[in-house]
Amino acid sequence: MFSNPRLRPIRIVLRWQLIVTMALTLVAALLWGKDGAVSAALGGAVNFVAGWIYGWRVSLREARTAGETLRTMLRAEALKVLAIIVQLWLVLSLYPDIVHVAFFSAFVITVVVFAAAIAVRDDEVKI
Repeated sequence: MFSNPRLRPIRIVLRWQLIVTMALTLVAALLWGKDGAVSAALGGAVNFVAGWIYGWRVSLREARTAGETLRTMLRAEALKVLAIIVQLWLVLSLYPDIVHVAFFSAFVITVVVFAAAIAVRDDEVKI
């Protein structure tokens, strides 16, 4: 599904999110123990899953016009925001021992990492 060369930046950013999430999970484990590690892992996972959904939606079809491209991206972004809201609600309501600092730190940092997708060069695709 993500083998399309146009999706190389999203694959790279998802990989970055996983690496950052793992690092933050280790730091949270040292600072707050098991609950801190789980909280940080969940915070990063929220954005990883939302980013994956975004990439999945963008990869579904080939846009032929600028308007179609924009509509596809806006739909993908809407799905991503919905996924984030649902996941935040689920985590905060179902995990009573959450360490809020670890969870929201990982969440915010992985949002910033996803935003870094604009900096990923797409050298594989020649136009």
